[in-house]
Amino acid sequence: MYLIKPQKPAVVLLHSSASSARQWDQLAGMLRPHFHVRAIEFHGHGEQPAWCSEAPLTLADEATLAVSALEEAGGGHVVGHSFGGAVALKLATMYPGLVQSVVAYEPVLFRLVLDDAVDPSLAQEVIAIAGSMREHLANGNSHSAAQVFVDFWSGAGAWNSLPAAKQALIAARMHSVMQHFGALFDEPLQQVDVARLGMPAMLVSGSRTVEVARRIVEVLRAALPAAEHEVLHGMGHMGPITHAVQFNQRLVRFLHAQQGFSTSEVEALSKAA
Repeated sequence: MYLIKPQKPAVVLLHSSASSARQWDQLAGMLRPHFHVRAIEFHGHGEQPAWCSEAPLTLADEATLAVSALEEAGGGHVVGHSFGGAVALKLATMYPGLVQSVVAYEPVLFRLVLDDAVDPSLAQEVIAIAGSMREHLANGNSHSAAQVFVDFWSGAGAWNSLPAAKQALIAARMHSVMQHFGALFDEPLQQVDVARLGMPAMLVSGSRTVEVARRIVEVLRAALPAAEHEVLHGMGHMGPITHAVQFNQRLVRFLHAQQGFSTSEVEALSKAA
């Protein structure tokens, strides 16, 4: 049985791989005047212990981490970035009665392109990246694995631009990140499953993102033609972090619209954010 809803509607935030709930600090502060905010951390990230079961980690396992927050609130809006976006869509298919709306920024549902007839090379590129990371980890070099990961998503040289403390933090999460890749490659969720979603949805991508992320969003756009679809100018795959103000303002507009605010009220709240 669900508990009584809090006075404010709930928003659950799901971070990207190698990140943590702190990714959403600025956004959470913007939302709290009108929403009850819960930022969930995945296994092996932030304060959440690493996945230690003999069974492989799945998207469903990560999605389950958010269920209690939604149940306590009697349902809520779910926002995810990258791996968090994939988990957000999985969560919405598993618990449609709890997810009032879903927003996904470049969800990395690799399964949707593994058998892609349009450009099969995209999935092969991701498989090669994962293989390279796995080899570095097997050789005990988590920093090299992290460099491959960061430079793939953010561009050559991105890793070297990070301070040493940030590099060490990301490198320490690489074993958990590899579990994310495994969960994404093995995920059974299909385009037809996403197409069954009935709640309001927004799919967001950046104009300067990597091709595999762009293609996944295209597949999802076909699955969810009634959803809002937005390409944010100048942003790459890490847009919600590198261009937080731009992304957060767009998200605030969407969430307030779901709560019945008028167009003028939504615009005013967005500018205030």
